[in-house]
Amino acid sequence: MNKKNKIGIIQHGCAKNLVDTELMLGILEQNGYKTTLDVEDPKVSTVIINTCSFIHDAEKESVQSIFNMIKAHKKIIITGCLAQKYKQELRKLLPEVSGFIGTCDFKNIIKAVESSQYYNVSNTPCYIYPEDVERAQITVGSSSYIKIADGCNYSCGYCVIPQLRGKYNSRKIEDIVKEAEKLVNKGVGEIVLIAQDTTSYGIDLYKKPSLDKLLIELNKIKNLGWIRVLYAYPTNFTQELINAFKSLDKVVKYIDIPLQHSHRDVLQRMKRPVINQEEFIQNLRKQIPNLAIRTTFIVGYPGETEEEFEHLYNFVKKMKFEKVGIFEYSREKNTYSYSLKPQVPARIKHFRKNKILKLQQEISAKNNLNFISKRIQCIIEEVHNDGMIIARSYADAPEVDGLVYVKTNDYLSPGQIISVKIIGADSYDLVAEL
Repeated sequence: MNKKNKIGIIQHGCAKNLVDTELMLGILEQNGYKTTLDVEDPKVSTVIINTCSFIHDAEKESVQSIFNMIKAHKKIIITGCLAQKYKQELRKLLPEVSGFIGTCDFKNIIKAVESSQYYNVSNTPCYIYPEDVERAQITVGSSSYIKIADGCNYSCGYCVIPQLRGKYNSRKIEDIVKEAEKLVNKGVGEIVLIAQDTTSYGIDLYKKPSLDKLLIELNKIKNLGWIRVLYAYPTNFTQELINAFKSLDKVVKYIDIPLQHSHRDVLQRMKRPVINQEEFIQNLRKQIPNLAIRTTFIVGYPGETEEEFEHLYNFVKKMKFEKVGIFEYSREKNTYSYSLKPQVPARIKHFRKNKILKLQQEISAKNNLNFISKRIQCIIEEVHNDGMIIARSYADAPEVDGLVYVKTNDYLSPGQIISVKIIGADSYDLVAEL
């Protein structure tokens, strides 16, 4: 392929998928290729579509991008979860596509770009992070994601991730610290640690959960502002990890813990660990002052009764989580839950989702009102010419949570961490002054 032509890329899915996209861009740029997110650019002859296949709606978005690029007569390479999940089907259904690369095979992206037909999708995926690759970041702003591991050793009844990513594989502490230092030198103020399950970090390398040790080393990095942890599985939330959250000054007091449900019978059908969730959350809040907790729940899992749903509703009402995400159950082939009966009708799933969202909106509004007149730390996201600054509080993760709007004439820049006084609030966002 002529390297003067640009390679376009379309990114779908979660932050973990975003890191894979950035790794592919890094490989391409290291090999002399120019890349762009503008796939409409007339100089773009090849488009890489990094797909998501976690739930049905995500698949639909990825498929729509593929059809759009077929209509645009571009050379198409499909990478990521969709290629991994439908190994043989896509080759038959999409003869117009020139290349398919699985979730763990993206280091071969150059071969795909330079071949007229290329197929590399492992039957048994095993994700190993390519430490020799420099990520070409799509966005370099106030925060950046760092993938500390990939794959998963659990077998939740609704989830296809272990089939798409393989067993859990952690990166070494020293490699993660080195990457974090590079990001800080580029001006990143916050690093966000991600994996399919962050609390299992190190269990394969160091023979026990070691997220606490990683946080201790990251906390030593000079000029780093914040460290945030997402996707924490409740089972491996050790006392050592609680101590790290409590004592390390750069670790924000924010924890993302997807609990998925509250009723023990539903959790058992989900093949999730059954723990005393109320006691677990209360213990975290007791030991870590001013803790903000984000969690997610699934409504409409097969067999979910009205009584089980009301248990979840009342649990959310009682626990008053700072942030809650609600997903309607998505029926995925090759999962344990696919054949479970009875399946909950779509209209009931939708009703239950909206009922909890309405409840959480009221809870969030009250939580945010409690910030008024208080001073809190915020990280600057954007600076506008009219003196308006868009920031995030420690209680808000990038992309999924709320924002803080600050009016000031002071000269500030993205990545800075500032102290502001909250003067207004709604269900999602805050208004502040310096």
